[in-house]
Amino acid sequence: MFGRTAALLGLGLTLLALAVTATSTAAPGSTREETAIVSADGAKLAATLTLPPGTTPAGGWPALVLMHGLGGTRAQGLAIAQAMGVGDRYAVLAFDARGHGASEGLVGLDGPNEIADVRAVFAWLRDRPDVSDTRIGAFGVSYGGGAAWNSLVAGVPWAAVATCITFTDLAGSLYPQQLARTGVIAGFVSSLDQTRLDPALTAARDAAFKGDTATVAAFSAARSSLAALKGVRTPVFVMHGRRDFAFGLDQALPAWSALAGPKKLWIGNIGHVTATSQGPDTPAMLAEGARWFDRFLADPAGSPPAPSVTIAAEGTSRTVSSPALPATRQEVASSAAAKTVTTSAGKAMWSFPATTKAVEVFGAPVVKTTVTATGGWSRVVAVLTAVNGRRSKVVSVGGVPVKPGTGTYAIRLISQATLIPRGWRLVLTLASSTASAPAPVTPVYLDLALPDTARLSVSSVAYTLPVLTQPVSGGA
Repeated sequence: MFGRTAALLGLGLTLLALAVTATSTAAPGSTREETAIVSADGAKLAATLTLPPGTTPAGGWPALVLMHGLGGTRAQGLAIAQAMGVGDRYAVLAFDARGHGASEGLVGLDGPNEIADVRAVFAWLRDRPDVSDTRIGAFGVSYGGGAAWNSLVAGVPWAAVATCITFTDLAGSLYPQQLARTGVIAGFVSSLDQTRLDPALTAARDAAFKGDTATVAAFSAARSSLAALKGVRTPVFVMHGRRDFAFGLDQALPAWSALAGPKKLWIGNIGHVTATSQGPDTPAMLAEGARWFDRFLADPAGSPPAPSVTIAAEGTSRTVSSPALPATRQEVASSAAAKTVTTSAGKAMWSFPATTKAVEVFGAPVVKTTVTATGGWSRVVAVLTAVNGRRSKVVSVGGVPVKPGTGTYAIRLISQATLIPRGWRLVLTLASSTASAPAPVTPVYLDLALPDTARLSVSSVAYTLPVLTQPVSGGA
């Protein structure tokens, strides 16, 4: 059951690094050192350090630590640094995360052990005479981005940070509204060597599938940074995907807003699963990342830049920048057409009128529905799809557990930035999983069995879309 899910999500986790590897080369004349850094519990972390060519400057080289995605290795971190073109002026350190590659230890999903690992890596690099004590930055993608955020709030004194397609609130991403995104969780865990998992991770996975909210909350709290980000003054560049069905925009926008220091946000055409190659704006985004580190590591005495937000148009390299998050308005629609779903493989669908002009969703759509659950029906999954003839794309998905009897539920879907062109219509599907979606979609919610007696009667549905007042992607 988990094979296809693991393949889809596992591929997405390493997407950015794999996309840039083919075009990246080491800086000519740089030196390379293979080493093992010992963490607090004695685990040895395999690491690669590259140093720029030429004479070490007074005070040592500024440095970058690169942290890879789940299931990856330090080779991906080195590829990103090379694609950014920083190897000629930075000491670059990439390491295999605990339980990955040639490193020892068990994978705890950016928990306390992983943060101790980052602290040890930072200290090892800082203590080198050829590296600056005060100009060390961090870049983390996906899983590595979680380590960058968590180590920052744990007190690792990064001079500047950049994160990419990652999480700040683990429960909000994998267990929102107390219903596990079973497909995402299964995909993440299944992409790893099952002999190298921390028992706490497998216990949390099982608790999420069972609906054990207390266990999931405790596990997630130790791996989430959002609550501690308010007032943080470290310069942070947040890179995120327009359409990411693992980590939605809700994992980036509140974090960016909470920061009190220099900050930049880039929302581009990258993400887990929803992108199949690097986005057309990815080179520009990485170039901006290099400039970010140059500003705070190579020239820390300069004037801080004003906060800024860059959004790439869907599927293109064109971008729009502004000093703040864009304004949105709400679009609503509803239907009182009653429908019934009789088995876990079934679904009910509502079609709404075609759009008269292009709209660009920006944020989390909300589906509100009144249902009667009988015979053991325990959850409802909503899939919002945009359709035009044979063309279709999933706008977003979400789900909530339901209790026996009649109740009204507000289902918050994954926060996305998605263009709905003029003339397309929206279709709302209610089911027990994302397997019943009318268009291909990441298996966010797996088709887990319900009793044969299960039945869901739907008396009304409505949706609210947050849309940009000024779309950036055209399509009028």
